[in-house]
Amino acid sequence: MILQWFDASEATKIGVELADQFAAHGSQSAPRKQGDDLHLILQRVDREVRGLALNFYKKAKFANSFKWRLLENGVDKSLADEVTQRLVLHLSGNQSGPVLAGNSGAGTTDRPQPNDAKYLLMQGNRSMARGAYAEAIGFYEDLIEIAPRHAVANNNIGAALYKLGRYKEAQTYFGKAIKFEPDFPDAHSNMGNSLLVKGQYAVAEQFLRRAVKLNPRHVDARVNLGLTLVYLSRLREARPQFEKALKHQPRNAHALSGLAHVYMTEGEFDRAGAMLSRAREANPGMPRALALQAGLRKMTPADGAWLKSAEEVAASGVAPLDESELRFAIAKYYDDVQDFKRAFQNYKHANDLLKPIAEPYDGEVYKGFIDGMTRIYSREAVAGVNDGASNSTIPVFVVGMPRSGTSLTEQIISSHPSAKGAGEMTFWADTMHKHEALIRERPLDGSTRNELAEAYLRVLGPKSGDALRIVDKAPVNSDYLGVIHSVFPKARIIYMQRDPIDTCLSCYFQKFPLSLNFTLDLQDLASYFREHRRIITHWRAVLPPGAMLDVPYEELVADQAGWTRKILDFLGLEWDERCLEFQRTERAVATASFWQVRQRIYQSSVQRWRNYEKFIGPLLDLKESTR
Repeated sequence: MILQWFDASEATKIGVELADQFAAHGSQSAPRKQGDDLHLILQRVDREVRGLALNFYKKAKFANSFKWRLLENGVDKSLADEVTQRLVLHLSGNQSGPVLAGNSGAGTTDRPQPNDAKYLLMQGNRSMARGAYAEAIGFYEDLIEIAPRHAVANNNIGAALYKLGRYKEAQTYFGKAIKFEPDFPDAHSNMGNSLLVKGQYAVAEQFLRRAVKLNPRHVDARVNLGLTLVYLSRLREARPQFEKALKHQPRNAHALSGLAHVYMTEGEFDRAGAMLSRAREANPGMPRALALQAGLRKMTPADGAWLKSAEEVAASGVAPLDESELRFAIAKYYDDVQDFKRAFQNYKHANDLLKPIAEPYDGEVYKGFIDGMTRIYSREAVAGVNDGASNSTIPVFVVGMPRSGTSLTEQIISSHPSAKGAGEMTFWADTMHKHEALIRERPLDGSTRNELAEAYLRVLGPKSGDALRIVDKAPVNSDYLGVIHSVFPKARIIYMQRDPIDTCLSCYFQKFPLSLNFTLDLQDLASYFREHRRIITHWRAVLPPGAMLDVPYEELVADQAGWTRKILDFLGLEWDERCLEFQRTERAVATASFWQVRQRIYQSSVQRWRNYEKFIGPLLDLKESTR
């Protein structure tokens, strides 16, 4: 996902219009008349441009388009430089910069000098507008030498570092900008955007909400807040963010594609397609809109025009995150048309683009965590946990590796009138992080378990209605089943068991949040799966009989009715035919499987890995069973 922060198409358009106006009326006039014409331009800027809440990058693009249009219209270069500089200073709220000769009866003032803060900021912004990010950082760093607490310069260094893929460093500078100027909307927005890219959604939401509160017309922040809420499965909150952004900027391509994403998760693929078409009309080369189109349906050779556009944009020098998203989409096209060699090449390229951005996967850290969980939650420890536990039978935990069929099973259960699906909740992952030191020492005490039970049921409350069962299908809960069982011993756990090679390959073929860094490399995937299998084997051994049901994915798709009956019996729910027509169930599915769960059961994903056998050496040693 590219930051909308860098989409300057609307700013560029206005810059061209203003330049045409000035060139038509003031470029050949006497100095005083030029000053009057410039005054009219500045009034128009106040009316039409300030309301757009342009960040510094868009201001730079705005100024650049203004200047070059003046030159195209035959305006003298020195005059074009002077007028552009005056426009930038005015838009930045600085009224003390150089003015045109004759304006307000004054003569020319001194130009900024190379050691002047305004000069350095202007030069840095110009470098950013040209894409010379390292050069821009040099100007901003010189500015900070003069004014260490300059919030805009720190924010701009962060933005340049972000464009160079140096995300940790970027966040440091965004943090400094916020420290020096706590009410700086751009800095809060940029920090939120960088956290969103890394998959740290809960923290991203805080910064983006702050940016929107400080500036309700900050369209970039509002769009990214909407995306964050989509990824948090809070679609009812996400939709208004995109709609408000479109009220301010009706042709904002990122807001249009964000709304399309909402429609896709709700299964409204026709409306999503129409919205993506509008996004591409507004910005034909927008990577995200192109990539999302590939997810609307299974593609065919008739989609050759889409493929041509996607490959051209991917090769045009777009940011690595954008190219990666497009490469995943292009790979899906080739997979759909069964050109498996080209498909794998693009999947690999997509993942390789993300590796330098994500934190490196450390298999030893994960292994150490699994060692701790198996040691602390022994059979005796699990059997001895009674006090503080909840008697609730409402929670149902559908777990397994990502891409193992958890979304399919949740959709089947959620089609029952007495059940609801809550999606991939982050409650237990957040809990593990909060209590990590304690959990690594011993099982939670009764008071803490009681507190967690009450908190979790409160979170489930708004999702439940009159449901007897509510499904939490976060795959990561696989690691925490001992903790979860100690809090909800009567909860039911369904483990989705799929061929490990198919599972890992499907993970490799999916653009996940960067926090799932083990999915970016086949060797890391194999290592992660072995540890996952080890912890599941442990839970099978220590949890009491009847607490967990293994559901083999391949058997579920081969005998849907038989396994649906077993699942419902396990959950204590009566048979309901609607569970066989799960694809008709109208509910939001905010996961990578939003298209698949709208289709009837199909078996083409079974043994899919054989199409790629010659490319996936590190996965071939995995056994075909986790039993």
